[in-house]
Amino acid sequence: MDTSNLIQTILIYALPVLLAITVHEAAHGYAARHFGDNTAYVLGRITLNPVKHIDPVGTILMPLLLLFATSGAFVFGYAKPVPVNVGALRNPKRDMIWVALAGPASNFVQAVAWAALWAVLAGVGVEEEFFIGMARAGVLVNLSMWAFNLFPLPPLDGGRILVGLLPWKAAQAVSRVEPYGFFIVMALVYFQIVSQFWMTPLMTMGLNLIKALVLSPLNALLR
Repeated sequence: MDTSNLIQTILIYALPVLLAITVHEAAHGYAARHFGDNTAYVLGRITLNPVKHIDPVGTILMPLLLLFATSGAFVFGYAKPVPVNVGALRNPKRDMIWVALAGPASNFVQAVAWAALWAVLAGVGVEEEFFIGMARAGVLVNLSMWAFNLFPLPPLDGGRILVGLLPWKAAQAVSRVEPYGFFIVMALVYFQIVSQFWMTPLMTMGLNLIKALVLSPLNALLR
């Protein structure tokens, strides 16, 4: 990839990645506040200001490395986790499910919005590759984050959802995996187990749902 293409690719992905990660974390904080925990609000983390959420490795370095290592086929990152005081939630075990689910849900909503923008741009005859590429990147980035974060292993959101759904003894057993969960997930990513058996099927399902509910109706409307 030459320098001009490199710069253009970074510019195309920069806004979708920043929005995906920022809204994801803000959604966790907003959900926590809704269910009784003001920790994130007091610390100023319920905001769309990306500076409040940026992690140098997870927000910048990792997405860039994955972007170029996979030629744009797989991109995700993470921000500084929004602090949640589980004990402050009105019903900790139940409410934590919704707090955890809020992040991935925000990514799916963003994927829908980027897909709608993509359809509108194509429908009104915009052919500028930069804007089409950004809309396409927005769908890819957000579906990747949605699927990846739903993987059912702590500390990912899917793991916390699983803990909330399981009976107490089973939930405690799963929770004990959390200190090692990141390294386990990275190993599963390295051996392509997560991508092959989890992310690809889930992203395909999500994309098909977006096509059926958003792209097809919009395309028909804009003809």
